[in-house]
Amino acid sequence: MNERIGIFGGTFDPPHLGHLILASESRAQLNLTRLLFVLTPTPPHKLNQPVSSIADRLVMLRVALKDEPAFELSTTEMERPGPHYTFDTIQFLADKNRGADLILLLGGDSLRDLPTWHRPADLVAACRQIGVMRRPGDSIELSALERQIPGVTAKVKFVEAPLLEIASREIRRRASSGRPFRYYLLPSVYNYIVEHKLYQKP
Repeated sequence: MNERIGIFGGTFDPPHLGHLILASESRAQLNLTRLLFVLTPTPPHKLNQPVSSIADRLVMLRVALKDEPAFELSTTEMERPGPHYTFDTIQFLADKNRGADLILLLGGDSLRDLPTWHRPADLVAACRQIGVMRRPGDSIELSALERQIPGVTAKVKFVEAPLLEIASREIRRRASSGRPFRYYLLPSVYNYIVEHKLYQKP
């Protein structure tokens, strides 16, 4: 049986419990051998948004993943010049992991936006499966998506996970306004944020 590698990309600013729970559910439900957290330095869709330094995000993600051997930090996008498109990353990882099945992990909102991504049809073709980490109650019109990207429906596998209303932007807002945010994060990540005064307004 081929190795099954999950690809979970993001800015992880900061990495929180929602990320880890969704990754854990994806690993179990999609039968993944291992799961790569691909840290994105400058995501094309967030060019106009402030993002913490890559150095801080790298440390936070590293400490968040250190106790789960099946979760790996991938710096592949940090090692290549931008812009960093998912299709290029998948191709690069396929070359490094020949014979493995690559399973792209997306949120439901990203799946809906997939037609606007760089080379979406080629991206879908390059993946063995697309694991969609959806929230309870959300709706995705697969038939409309199929008309825009033929073949995508056969690749989609939904991952059921608990309703987790945790978002990195909310954690940043809470930290900047002095509201509690401790229990949205692993203690190691929380301690790093406090120690380095991340997300504080200048």
